[in-house]
Amino acid sequence: MNKRRIRKDLLPKSRSSIIMRTIFSWSFQILVVILIAYVLVYFFGQSRTNIGQSMDTTLHGGDTVLLNVFSYQVGSPKRGDVIAFKPNGSNTNNSSIKRVIGLPGETVQIIEGIVYIDGAPMLDTDRAYPVMTNPGMASEEIRLKTGQFFVLGDNRNNSVDSRFADVGLVQSDYIEGKVWYVLSPAEHRGRVN
Repeated sequence: MNKRRIRKDLLPKSRSSIIMRTIFSWSFQILVVILIAYVLVYFFGQSRTNIGQSMDTTLHGGDTVLLNVFSYQVGSPKRGDVIAFKPNGSNTNNSSIKRVIGLPGETVQIIEGIVYIDGAPMLDTDRAYPVMTNPGMASEEIRLKTGQFFVLGDNRNNSVDSRFADVGLVQSDYIEGKVWYVLSPAEHRGRVN
């Protein structure tokens, strides 16, 4: 009797084997999509709500904004960035949203309503901010240490910011991310500058 050897790799695959491979393939693809979505939402889609009028006219009270968390994990805030942070590092307080003015290693002082950085007046050529009537603690020169930032609200005369002890200097550990987009309400939707 002549027995022929049959190569198993040439045999048609069983139906259950094909189904299992298809299920595994789909499951893997779904898992990858979920992972990518999670990373995108975590790094670019965390939201905060602006409370109060301290950032008028850039942001309005009640605006919901998106944060870019990734940008400060690979770099640090720059002058002019709008950031969300926990005042004094408190996890129980709402986030505060302000604009970065002073950077680590600089000195900040407010003289006659004008911000001075390292003894020179800071020129805000792209925006017209009101002259500050209350310099707060910045009436005296403030030296920023490593990891410290001086922040102000855009509505300078209606803002509790680094001029006052309630907020003070913002430590880099307290910064949650860069505010990059207004999500709602629809009439304010757009990029934040």
